Amino acid sequence: MSSQLSGVLTALATPFTADGQIDEPKLRLLVDRSIDGGVNGVVACGSTGEFAALSADERRLVVETVVQHTAGRVPVVAQTGATSTNEAIGLSLHAQECGADVLMLGLPYYDPLSLPEATGYIRTVAEAVKLPVMLYNYPAATGVNLDADTVGKLAREVENIRYIKDSSGDMGQATQLIHQHSEHISTIIGADNLILAALTEGATAVMAGTANILPREIVAVYQAVATGDFTTAQAEWNRIYPLIDAILSAPFVPAVKAALGVLGHPIGTPRRPTADLNAADTARIEKILTELQLQAAYA
Repeated sequence: MSSQLSGVLTALATPFTADGQIDEPKLRLLVDRSIDGGVNGVVACGSTGEFAALSADERRLVVETVVQHTAGRVPVVAQTGATSTNEAIGLSLHAQECGADVLMLGLPYYDPLSLPEATGYIRTVAEAVKLPVMLYNYPAATGVNLDADTVGKLAREVENIRYIKDSSGDMGQATQLIHQHSEHISTIIGADNLILAALTEGATAVMAGTANILPREIVAVYQAVATGDFTTAQAEWNRIYPLIDAILSAPFVPAVKAALGVLGHPIGTPRRPTADLNAADTARIEKILTELQLQAAYA
């Protein structure tokens, strides 16, 4: 299928069984829930998917499961970044071979790279594959910020670098990407609390972990903006923002999993050592979900 991305992409959570294994049936259910909710793409092994806590074999299994079950209904983005260039190339080649549409390349984490080291890693991995590549800028996790001019230069010089997922939370930087570099690269915003702002500003897409929980509602915001109905977009955003804020104000992955559990879609605990969401935050999220009546909407 065409790999051109737009709209709303779900950063899929990774379900685990009681004994800590990948829960493939529930992963398939999450894929269906997002696609049935109208999203324009799904993302395997992103930060919401706890990729850093998965082994390389588990990451391959998740990508294979998502690609196979999506079955061409929407594009699949596979996050293949790793702490070494060789591992990132191996994961990227695997995702390409098993049918992913786009590769999302996160930078190595733990030991922050210099900007030249980071761009060297990006160039080497991107040039090893044929698929479109999405840069993943998440400086809070990697210690490196891919600024707008650096991103634009990479996109001009490396043919298959087509997208940037900016999770810096810096709307000023996002605006520079959108307005100064759109001829060479499409900007996707990965900060859930900036969804309306990003779409209104002209971002190609938004990528949201909260789309595991309320795909239809986030898609409704996107569709309203796309048709120029900003009044409806603002009203729908005002309705769902308290839930998104509550999830972002808590430890994110535990909050996403807790919310899905409240909605009757338990997908296991976060992989240890990450703990379950505490009782107070869970109660707050449950209260907002009840007020939104999402249980009825997704029954």
